Amino acid sequence: MTLNDRFVIKVPASTANLGPGFDSMGLAVDLYLTLEVEKSVKWEIQSASDELLNFPSDETHFICQIAIKTASNYGIDLHPCKIKVDSDIPLARGLGSSAAAIVAGIELADMIGRIGLTQKEKLLIATEIEGHPDNVGASLFGGLVIGSYLQNEVDMLSISNISFEMVAVIPDEILLTKDSRGVLPATFSREAAIQASSTANLLVAALLTQNWEMVGKMMEQDLFHQPYRKPLINLYQEIEEVAKSNGAFGVALSGAGPTVLCFTEKGRGNQLVSGLQSAFSTMSAKLLNIDYCGSTVKTVERFIK
Repeated sequence: MTLNDRFVIKVPASTANLGPGFDSMGLAVDLYLTLEVEKSVKWEIQSASDELLNFPSDETHFICQIAIKTASNYGIDLHPCKIKVDSDIPLARGLGSSAAAIVAGIELADMIGRIGLTQKEKLLIATEIEGHPDNVGASLFGGLVIGSYLQNEVDMLSISNISFEMVAVIPDEILLTKDSRGVLPATFSREAAIQASSTANLLVAALLTQNWEMVGKMMEQDLFHQPYRKPLINLYQEIEEVAKSNGAFGVALSGAGPTVLCFTEKGRGNQLVSGLQSAFSTMSAKLLNIDYCGSTVKTVERFIK
């Protein structure tokens, strides 16, 4: 890359868990974090959306810190950049905004530093930072991902031959993941662990065979996290009831919440949006589709204004 080259990094949002797939199952969705990048004499971050205006405008920005640290791990002193950041991923709402930022920072380091990272290496770096592979894996690979992080190694499969629509019911209030994790039990009995993991296993089988009724049933039967987190989510039960009466086959917390994700078959999403938005006017009901591409980096021929 020469000094005059410019490129765009685009990273999708993600939802994780899908009910019982706790910290191991993720799905990329069509909301995006976008970085327009060019080399510069100093680090300069421009925020294109109002929600990002409170973030730093220099190298202390979270994405820059991820990039600088990633490059330094390979013995590279990263060249400063001017970056225009735009995002339609709601912050701290359970749609993987931090995971998208981590992936973007790694892509930035790889591109500017010419590290030559493989997808598997990017996934391991991102997982080590995030602590689990579901959100970062979905943002990196796209589609439905199922992964395992054990003894500093990540194994993951990405599945793209699956299709449905989702409606995210997004409250105004935020819920930090660390607060939502604080309500979870430290241990499970063997019996509870077997029951919880069998539910997750059957969810995967139902997704792969497109047995939507079974998908919804397994989402509801999660034992890992939703029973403890649902009380933190305003109107969860009411959202679930309205969603099902408007064509949803399943409802689950998106990540740690507070966003509630309602799943429906292709072509039924707009009806579901209308029903949910009418019933919950103080929240935002947003139609989402699966992103199958994952993070992308493309060179462009224009200046950042």
